[in-house]
Amino acid sequence: MTDTSLPVCVAALYHFTAFEDHKSLRQPLLELCQKEGVKGSLLLAREGINGTIAGPDAGIDAVLAYIDSLPGCAGFDYKKSRAKTMPFLRMKVRLKKEIVTMGQPDIDPHVCVGRYVEPKDWNALISDPDTVVMDTRNDYEVAIGTFRGAVDPNLKTFRAFPEWFRNWRKEVEAQGRTPKIAMFCTGGIRCEKSTAFARQEGVEDVYHLKGGILKYLEEIPEEESLWDGECFVFDQRVSVGHGLKLGRYDLCHACRAPISAEDKESPQYEEGVSCPHCYGQRTDVQRQRYRERQRQAQLAAERGQAHLGDEAQG
Repeated sequence: MTDTSLPVCVAALYHFTAFEDHKSLRQPLLELCQKEGVKGSLLLAREGINGTIAGPDAGIDAVLAYIDSLPGCAGFDYKKSRAKTMPFLRMKVRLKKEIVTMGQPDIDPHVCVGRYVEPKDWNALISDPDTVVMDTRNDYEVAIGTFRGAVDPNLKTFRAFPEWFRNWRKEVEAQGRTPKIAMFCTGGIRCEKSTAFARQEGVEDVYHLKGGILKYLEEIPEEESLWDGECFVFDQRVSVGHGLKLGRYDLCHACRAPISAEDKESPQYEEGVSCPHCYGQRTDVQRQRYRERQRQAQLAAERGQAHLGDEAQG
């Protein structure tokens, strides 16, 4: 359903596996990406690999084949889409403690995780009145799109999910309810941990949208979809819609929040400096610094050069 006429291939991927020496993988992976003209960001940790990369089809295929050859990664899942222009400015391979930070060291998706639900079966599950649908993403992501009827934990960071979930569970149990729980996120990685956490907390009837929102939007026709809005993505596309078509949102380079055409009409919006989401949270000194960064970015664009200042904010 993606537009194959667009020239840039984008691959979103993650895989949990126990790397014995994840640090040794960094340099070979970085060098291969640079050789193949691939840009983006990959995270390596003892628990696995996560990231999004973009580039020519042959280059992306070469990198994916290399990752597939790593110990414990054979047959790993990834999702491809297309972009009109390169959505990244450079290639980064970073070493991390976790490939998605939840701050729960005892959680291991290798041991237990929620039951996977294919996109084609997701509508039936979340339409069941005995199912509670949970959006495990951050608040600014939920703001531009989510599944109908989903519970929004209003998370600032994923680290806040465990405390929120425990409080939610107490309230539900006090009402005498034991609903099925269906969790979802952008590509599936956060739900690997959130459902594993729920299982560790003693909740058995918990489900997980396989491949995340991106796989659902790719496979489910819009006329059959229970998704409203767009899906935030962590690259310069900002958002995608059904069929993974480019969305209508831009990014505020001061706070990294998605902004709409309506947001740009606000007197609090200044390109690269502020938007209605962050205007009251920044000082005049900060805004002046952002103005200088924006000026440098515009000068770089006029010279036909990439400016890394925006990306460094991520």
